[in-house]
Amino acid sequence: MSKSLGSCRVILAFTCAISAATSAQTAPPRDLTEFSLEDLMNVKVTSVSKKEQKLSKTGAAIFVITQEDIRRSGALHIPELLRMVPGVDVARLDSNKWLVSIRGFNSRFSNKVLVLIDGRSVYSPSFSGVFWEQEDVPLEDIDRIEVIRGPGGTVWGANAVNGVINIITKSAKETQGGLITAGAGSAESAQGMAQYGGKIGEKGSYRAFGRYFDINNADSPNGGPAADGWSLAHGGFRSDWDLSPRDTLTVQGDFLHTQGGETITSVITNALPFDGMFNSRISVDAGNVLGRWNHTLLNGSDTSLQVYYSGHHRSEIGLDDSLRTADFDFQHHLHAGSRNDIVWGVGYRFTDNVILPGFAVSWVPARRADSLYSAFIQDEIKLSNSLSLTVGSKFEHNSYTGFENEPSAQLVWTPTDRHTVWASAAKAIREPSQSDVSLQVALTAVPLDQGRFGLVTLFGNPDAQVEELRDFEAGYRAQVNKRLSLDFTGFLSFYKHLQTSEPQAPFFAMLPGPPHLVFPLIYAYDAHARDYGAEFFANWNVTDHWRLSPGLTLLNMSVVRDPSSQDSTVEQTPGYSPRRQFQVRSMLDLTHSLQWDQTIGYVGPLPAGNIPAYVRLDTRFGWRLGESLEFSIVAQNLLSPRHAEFPDTLGFDHTLIDRSVFGKIIWHF
Repeated sequence: MSKSLGSCRVILAFTCAISAATSAQTAPPRDLTEFSLEDLMNVKVTSVSKKEQKLSKTGAAIFVITQEDIRRSGALHIPELLRMVPGVDVARLDSNKWLVSIRGFNSRFSNKVLVLIDGRSVYSPSFSGVFWEQEDVPLEDIDRIEVIRGPGGTVWGANAVNGVINIITKSAKETQGGLITAGAGSAESAQGMAQYGGKIGEKGSYRAFGRYFDINNADSPNGGPAADGWSLAHGGFRSDWDLSPRDTLTVQGDFLHTQGGETITSVITNALPFDGMFNSRISVDAGNVLGRWNHTLLNGSDTSLQVYYSGHHRSEIGLDDSLRTADFDFQHHLHAGSRNDIVWGVGYRFTDNVILPGFAVSWVPARRADSLYSAFIQDEIKLSNSLSLTVGSKFEHNSYTGFENEPSAQLVWTPTDRHTVWASAAKAIREPSQSDVSLQVALTAVPLDQGRFGLVTLFGNPDAQVEELRDFEAGYRAQVNKRLSLDFTGFLSFYKHLQTSEPQAPFFAMLPGPPHLVFPLIYAYDAHARDYGAEFFANWNVTDHWRLSPGLTLLNMSVVRDPSSQDSTVEQTPGYSPRRQFQVRSMLDLTHSLQWDQTIGYVGPLPAGNIPAYVRLDTRFGWRLGESLEFSIVAQNLLSPRHAEFPDTLGFDHTLIDRSVFGKIIWHF
C-alpha cells in the first residue's frame, strides 16, 4: 500500500506541476466551463424528493455527474463514470461485467443499490441487482446522473438501501440535428453511433439513434487471452411534446442485443460429478417503452403519470431468464399554505419471470408472477427562513413479506446562501427476490469414499425476510468563495436480518443421477452489521482555465453472525469492499480548443479476495474544431500494464484490466 500511495503522490505532483506551467503559458479567451461553482452548487436535482430542489439545499448525500463531467471524463461506459463519485465502489470483473455498490456490500449482484434510467427501475427482481452490461445509454444523450449515497426508500421504495443512481437523459429538444460518433482502441476495438433529431409539427421533437461497440478479450490471470469479449447493438428513440401550456408528454423506448463470453467454474448437473472451469456464452435481448405525462393544475400544483413496460431474455451459465415488467406511477406535488411543500404518490408494478434451468442452477418453481403496491408521502415543513424539516414514508405491499414501511426525516439549516448543514435518519429495506425463495444451485462436488460423491447445494427459503437498514447521517456543504466549494458527509448505519447460508442435515438423492449425497445449505437471515465512515469532495478553480476536484471515501464495516448462525463466510463481507479510496480529477484548458483532463485515483485492497491496492491514472486530450467537430484520445490505467479489481465471485472467474488507449471523433451537423 505504501508503494502505491508513494506512486500516487509522485504522479500527482508531476501532473500538477506540468498543468500549472502550461496554464501560465496560455491565456484561453474563456473560462474552463460555462458554469461557475455557484451554478454547480445550485443545479436542480429531483432524485432526493421527486421534485426539483437546489443541490446545495438538499438533506442528503448527493453527487451530480454533469454533462461536462461526462464529456471530459474519457469514460466509454456508465460504470466508468461512477468511479468519480465518493462513496461509490466500482470494480470491473471482466470485459463485460461491472460491480457497482455504495458504502460497501459489493458483489456480482450488489443488491442494496437501486438504479433508474429516466425513472424506470433496472433492478432485477430475479437476482436482486443490476446487470450493468445490458444497461446502455449513449453518453452524449445523458443530461446528468444523480447519485444518492444513503437510503432513498421513502420516495423510491424497496432496494434503495445504500443509495440510488438515477440516470436522466436529455430532452429531444436538446438533441436536434445529426450526431455521428466513431472510435477505436486497443481494448475497445470499435464503437460508433448515428443519431438524428428533428421536429414533429409545432409541438413535438424527436431523436432516434443506433449504436454499436465491440470489446476485445482481456487477459486471464493465468496468462493468455480470456474468453470475455463483448459486443452490443442498441437502437432507441425519444419524443417530447408540449401539448399545451400546462401539459407535456414524453414517449421513449429502446431495444438492444448484446452477446459476450465468460469463464466460469461450475458443476454440470446433467454430467455429474463434473466440477470444473470452462468458457460459456452470454446473450441478451432487451427492450422497453415508457410514457410520462406532466400536468400543471390551475392552483399551481403539478402531477406526473408514468407508465412503462420492459422485458428481457437473457441466456447465461446455461439458463434462460425471461422477465416482463409493467409499472404504473402517479405523483402529485403541491403547496399547503406557506410552510408545507408536499409530494405524494401511488404505484403498482407487475413482474412475470420464467427461469429455465442452467448448468448448476434451477428455480423451483421456474415461473413466478408478483405484484407490488406502493404509496408514499413526504412533506417539507419550513420551520423558519433558514430551517426546514422533511418527513415522510413509503408504504409497500410485496408478494414475499407483505406490508413494509420506510420512513425518513431530514433537517436542513442554511444560515447563509453559501453554507448548508443537514442531518437525516431513515429506515430502508431490501425486498426478497425470486432467487431468495426459489433458487437451487449445486455449488461444488465433494469426492467421498468408494467412488461416491456429494453435492454441496444451496436452497432458497420460502420464508424469506427483508434485510433492514437504520441509517443516520450528517453533512456540510459550503461555497467558500468563487473558486472553492466543499461537501462533507458522515454516516452511521445499522443492518439486521442480513442473509446467511446455514447448513442442514445431509440427505440422499437419486436425481439428477447418478445417486449422490446432498449437503444442503439454506438461506437464512441471521447476521447483522454496522457501517460508519465519511465522504468528502471539493471543486477548486485554481485558475479560470484549470479545475481540480479531489474526492475521499473512508469506510469501516463489521458484519457479525447471530449466535444461532453457523455461516462463518458472512463475516468476510467487509473484505470485498475497499476501506479507503481517493482520487483527484484535473480539467485544464490548454487553449480555447485544446483540453487536457486527468484522473488519478487510489483504491484500497480487498482482503477477502487477495486483491492488492492499485492506483489508476487516466488521461484525455480533447481538441475541438469549431462547434461541430471534436477529437479525443483517452489512455487508461497508465501506471501498470494490467491489474485485477475483484476476485472470482459466484462462480464467475475474473480477468485482468489492461492498460488501454482509445481515440474518438464526434461530429454534430
